[in-house]
Amino acid sequence: MTRKLALITGASRGLGAAMAEHLAQKGWDVVAVARTVGALEELDDRVKALGLPGAGNLTLAPMDVTNEDAMRHLCRSIYDRWGGAQLWVHPAVHVAPLSPAGSLDMKDWDKSIATNLRATGSLIPLIEPLLIEGQGTALFLNDLRGGEKFFGAYGATKAAQIALAQSWQLETAKHGPRVVIATPGPMPTATRARFFPGEDRKPLIDPKVEAARILDAL
Repeated sequence: MTRKLALITGASRGLGAAMAEHLAQKGWDVVAVARTVGALEELDDRVKALGLPGAGNLTLAPMDVTNEDAMRHLCRSIYDRWGGAQLWVHPAVHVAPLSPAGSLDMKDWDKSIATNLRATGSLIPLIEPLLIEGQGTALFLNDLRGGEKFFGAYGATKAAQIALAQSWQLETAKHGPRVVIATPGPMPTATRARFFPGEDRKPLIDPKVEAARILDAL
């Protein structure tokens, strides 16, 4: 492989989009996965508008991470084209509305499990061979909301996702792939706005700044 490849599952907005943009500016090829076609196209437009010499290429993959067949096909395509991957970033998440545990909406609960936990469990076996071939790193993004009041659906499934990543991290410590779990600072993302709609967003960290901090520390 002559260029580094990053797969970002959840690249349309927020920190995922900022990471895709940062890596492309650094010359990486980026496969950007998200459900929203328009947001992926906006990401591509922003990278192209910079006109940086040596910038990487974005491959837009409009698909849902819960679609196992689609993700399996994508991983096979990545192997056929690049032979492996140097980085997998997994910010894809379903953000259920805040709710008391006694009033959980089962549709949101099921979607939280499907996106935040089941999809992660199905993606790890698909992506691990790509990272082994590319001597790569998997990056998970922690959120410490688990156990806080009203964060039941989101907090529980996100905490379970990170527990799975921690198990994988210990299992692969000797032979790879490398697994990193980072905790981003508070950012003015759409996810945070759903949790804290009246919050003063001025003190929050720009996602581009946080993306650079986390990625440059890998």
